[in-house]
Amino acid sequence: MTRNCLPQQLVAALAARPTTVALTGAGISAESGVRTFRDAQTGLWTRYRPEQLASPDAFERDPRLVWRWYQWRRRTIAAAEPNAGHRALVELEKALDSFTLITQNVDGLHRRAGSRNVIHLHGDLCSNRCQRCAAPSAHEDNETVRPPRCTRCGGLMRPAVVWFGEPLPASALSAAAERIAGAELVLVIGTSAQVYPAAALAEQAVAQGSMVAEINPARTPLSAKVRWRLDLAAAEALPRLAAVPRRPSAR
Repeated sequence: MTRNCLPQQLVAALAARPTTVALTGAGISAESGVRTFRDAQTGLWTRYRPEQLASPDAFERDPRLVWRWYQWRRRTIAAAEPNAGHRALVELEKALDSFTLITQNVDGLHRRAGSRNVIHLHGDLCSNRCQRCAAPSAHEDNETVRPPRCTRCGGLMRPAVVWFGEPLPASALSAAAERIAGAELVLVIGTSAQVYPAAALAEQAVAQGSMVAEINPARTPLSAKVRWRLDLAAAEALPRLAAVPRRPSAR
């Protein structure tokens, strides 16, 4: 594929309004200036490894330290804006009869762009939950320096994200696998295809015979297996896909 056009078979597939799933990873957020998780340590935080700040054990040892790091991450992410790739996914959701967005990202940029049908595999940094009873709550203040208490049980609130040593939410993983199972077209966008169990979803799509397109400037372990590989940034490729004319809906 040249950089100036899309594969004609992919264009034809999109024109037919297939049941579509998009699976996004850190690459699309990086295009908005959001550092990847392991590259997020700057300034004061360079002396810590992410594993020292993103685990239940770390929170138990020093909840205030972990909370301060996540507050800092929330402030940096709040300064970022959805890019053209995020916005194009919103347009695809509007244009297709069946579209689901599955994301490994916790930054909320898909929601801010306007995506509605989103499955968050790794949680949502813009929300909290109680470490003791798991009661959820919205997050409203990026300046507090210590975790608030749960209004239900008095436990400490924590970011509602998946930490090292924790499983992915069973409901999210089950819903994602179900949507992949029913997908005719799967767009794998900005993911390394190495973080499991999320990477298994793309492999599931390939194995079951779905049409799979990878959108990533860097090659991944999935690259040799997909039907189409677009060596482009999400902000470049996705607006082109969103602009593909589609047949009238049967609805």
